[in-house]
Amino acid sequence: MRFIAGVIEKLQRHPKRIVFPEGTEPRVLQAARQFHALRLGAPVLLGDRAKIKRAADRLNISLEGIRVINPAESDELENFANRFVALNRSKGLKNAEAREAMLQPNFFGAMMVAMHQADGLVSGTTTITGNVLRPLYQIFRIAPQTSVASGCMVLEVEDTAIGENGVLFLADCGVVADPTAEQLADIAVDTAQFARHVMQIRPRVAFLSFTTKGPAIHPSIGKVQAAVALAQRKAAKRLLDADFDGELQADAALVPEIAQRKLARSKVAGHANVLIFPDLNSGNIASRLARHVARATAYGHVLLGFNQPAADVSRGSNAREILGVAALVGVQAIAYHLLLDATKEKLPGES
Repeated sequence: MRFIAGVIEKLQRHPKRIVFPEGTEPRVLQAARQFHALRLGAPVLLGDRAKIKRAADRLNISLEGIRVINPAESDELENFANRFVALNRSKGLKNAEAREAMLQPNFFGAMMVAMHQADGLVSGTTTITGNVLRPLYQIFRIAPQTSVASGCMVLEVEDTAIGENGVLFLADCGVVADPTAEQLADIAVDTAQFARHVMQIRPRVAFLSFTTKGPAIHPSIGKVQAAVALAQRKAAKRLLDADFDGELQADAALVPEIAQRKLARSKVAGHANVLIFPDLNSGNIASRLARHVARATAYGHVLLGFNQPAADVSRGSNAREILGVAALVGVQAIAYHLLLDATKEKLPGES
């Protein structure tokens, strides 16, 4: 909880409006109550008002300070539908189809963020990732200077020698099944920039593989090697101070003694705080193993690469984890243009 306490403290200084499309879900109600109680901003629940009220009453949760919106009764429904038609004009979308889409909480919530009526969106507790991403791809846009959206999982472990004081940023754990070298490079730079934005650290980015600096005997290794070089160039173009290395095995990335034997001169090996996986299989499997076997506290997936802040939480998340993700999305929304425009953020002590 050391990490998320710092995130919460930062967000208390810059409160944000976070919309939760799954307004009747008990875990979401509990997280929204805490979001308001901790003075993190204004939580917005979407859904039928009567159903949300009954769900809150069953949990003895007060809705004071929590905004509740039923898309079907909202004065913004027609405006949002018209905007959705404009955004998807090339697809020949009809007004009736747009209105039907806006009745769905994930679409309505995404449009709230796009129309600056909320600062970020958190969904996924009761639905699959595709149902969260589909509205975002149609309403948000891929941000400038990147080519892909991705999912970042933030892990906090008890051993503070690992990562950055026990915190690791992992990607992509939720979106791109088999990224190209360029996509992998963008995922790495986006994740590094997010880590810097959240924790004010120098990112040390390890591109993971099944070998450490081995010969390119497998296509996946060649892809990782190409991605490292691309990431270094992309980071320089964005004025992002970070170190990149790969390909590295997980132990070489995290354990100094092993790194010393395998790759003594690396700035990343043994001290990585950002881990980039070669594909979605390895990223998703590793993050879930860390959560359930190593008992790491997991927050995610925070979605990177879109032009608006959002998160797709796991259906297995508890209320505390949903609150943590909402806080991360809130912090992500603070000066979000810094992430999009790649304006250099100063670390403590930098001139």
